[in-house]
Amino acid sequence: MSNDPSSEGTTMKIGIIGAGNIGGNLTRRLTALGHDVSVANSRGPQTLTALAEETGATAADAKDAARDAEVVVVTVPLKRVPDLPSGLFEGAADGFVVIDTGNYYPRERDGRIPEIEDGGLTESRWTESHVGHPVVKAFNGTYAQDILERPRPAGDPERMALPVAGDDERAKRVVRDLIDELGFDTVDAGGIDDSWRQQPGTPVYGLRAGAEAVGKALAEASPERPAAFRG
Repeated sequence: MSNDPSSEGTTMKIGIIGAGNIGGNLTRRLTALGHDVSVANSRGPQTLTALAEETGATAADAKDAARDAEVVVVTVPLKRVPDLPSGLFEGAADGFVVIDTGNYYPRERDGRIPEIEDGGLTESRWTESHVGHPVVKAFNGTYAQDILERPRPAGDPERMALPVAGDDERAKRVVRDLIDELGFDTVDAGGIDDSWRQQPGTPVYGLRAGAEAVGKALAEASPERPAAFRG
């Protein structure tokens, strides 16, 4: 196994924190691609037996899922981010990358988060402040079923593109290469302070389209949070 997560085409140790729709389907696809996946949820490894048996992934608690991981996917409800264990990444591999798939749904799920609504933090910047490590925002506007059903080879005219935001160019490249391996193009959406362009209620959120249309949608986003996504 390569210790450089930027080495294209190598098997990686990947930890997935959260086994909901996105986390579960990423577990399915990433194990199928040959990666060494450990998956955790808030209810304990014993509740992940079926997913582990189906995929060959290792059911773990959160810290064990992150241990030695080159990529850690944090895919939990936003309101649960502060409940993640302290020192979550203490055992992760050198140079590990964190993917944040989260969205802020104040009315349906998360309640009002003042730092986001009053302080002007993007959702991923807020998550970053709690997990204590830079994140790359990806998959937040992707339908979970599309991860299973819509991969296409490079160059296919029907290949979807996903926006990817992050401050660290190396980390962003690791994530973009992984998404390419999963069967999707990517569009660089800028840094984490620009990631409002892909938050809920923006033109790119949930968009099933190629790179050109995704880039156009990102450019058309308004920084004002839509009323439906304010607490």
